Amino acid sequence: MTTTGRRAVLVAGASAAAAALAGCTSGAGGPRRPSAAEEAAAREAERVARAEAALRRRAVTASRTLLARYDAALAAHPALHARVAPLRASVAAHAHALGEGDRPDPGSSTATPGAATGAAVPADPGAALRELAAAARAASDAHTAELLAAPPEYARLLASVAAAGAAHAYLLTEGARA
Repeated sequence: MTTTGRRAVLVAGASAAAAALAGCTSGAGGPRRPSAAEEAAAREAERVARAEAALRRRAVTASRTLLARYDAALAAHPALHARVAPLRASVAAHAHALGEGDRPDPGSSTATPGAATGAAVPADPGAALRELAAAARAASDAHTAELLAAPPEYARLLASVAAAGAAHAYLLTEGARA
């Protein structure tokens, strides 16, 4: 459930506050041992935090893999720059937002290229665009699949990024015909 993370954090915080208060008023000479409920709340909060961190890593990986595909297509077909570069910039911003700016942009000179950077790009520019559109759809689908497991704020961001990915796929293929 999407509110589980908030509840676990609130329960853990309340438990910690109660433990601190009990420690201040306790007549015992040593530190107070947490109750079973406090330990369970702390374990649940840790589990939720680990699950959310894994979800964020998957989302960032999907966006960075797509970004590497854009870079590969641009490197193979510089003539597509005017059409593809604005979409690539959008994907870079999405990867940054999803990862909360924790890593450099894989397209920048300080970053290590992702595994997809060395991906084979078709020699035909039209085929390259179709493959890039398929990669955008795959990333969009990956973000959509994570929505139910994401906390509300992050789910809204994932939904926006997924919608943008679907729009990119359209612009890379059907949009050229319109």
